[in-house]
Amino acid sequence: MIWLIGNKGMLGTEVEAILKEKEWAFIASDQEIDITNLDELQIFSATHPISWIINCAAYTAVDKAEDEPDLAFKINANGPRNIAEIAKNKGAKLIHISTDYVFDGTKAGPYLETDTPNPLGVYGNSKYRGELNITETLNEYFIIRTSWLYGQHGNNFVYTMLRLFKERDEVRIIGDQFGSPTYAPDLAAAILDVVRLNSDAYGIYHFTNAGKISWHDFACEIYHVAQKKKLLAKEVRIQKVATVNYRTKAQRPKNSYLSKEKIRNAFNIIVRTWQEGLQDFFDSRTIS
Repeated sequence: MIWLIGNKGMLGTEVEAILKEKEWAFIASDQEIDITNLDELQIFSATHPISWIINCAAYTAVDKAEDEPDLAFKINANGPRNIAEIAKNKGAKLIHISTDYVFDGTKAGPYLETDTPNPLGVYGNSKYRGELNITETLNEYFIIRTSWLYGQHGNNFVYTMLRLFKERDEVRIIGDQFGSPTYAPDLAAAILDVVRLNSDAYGIYHFTNAGKISWHDFACEIYHVAQKKKLLAKEVRIQKVATVNYRTKAQRPKNSYLSKEKIRNAFNIIVRTWQEGLQDFFDSRTIS
């Protein structure tokens, strides 16, 4: 049986949808079970024969984390440690989702799983501490780092752009930060491929959609696809700005490009392009 933690979030919703479609045996929890409370986790899991735990729960408010470091670390660091304890006690395999923010973005090429993390802010540090807590608790685990996640559920960059395109005649988007947009259903499918294979190829992996792009160019593509879908009633100028001229509370890595070779080779996972993922986002439902 699979225990899906964080089933109401952007990614967890997609994982649960696939689990239901495949009719796999699973239980699910969200905020009603506090991952920072080990007793709650133990009580909830006690009566279930759990063989896999998929942790999609996280504190993801990057800028807000700078003002709430204790809460960010409680959820992103202490929570994974507690979940790892449950996995160890139950003899379950753990898949935990992490982030490109564990890196500082100064590398010229794609980040490998073997590259040394160096987080820039509270969010990245809390997620990295969560990774360390897992590796210090378990000898066998799957940690999957992703980046620029968006999907049909929850707040994300695509929905923000669609809203701004309707509200404004001009939007200013950063053009010197690069990475790979990741469509949540594609990441969910990759996670469940690992489960389907009942893999014991433990370790840290990276998964995003294929391709490298700036936030500005991603916004331009969102605009062009939305225009083709006749979702926009007016022209909008999309202005490219430098990070130095677009201040945010938390510093972002300028290079978030993650290599997918390890996960592709280990599990024979097909990594679609970010363009295919974005097209699926628009095709999968009517966006008002």
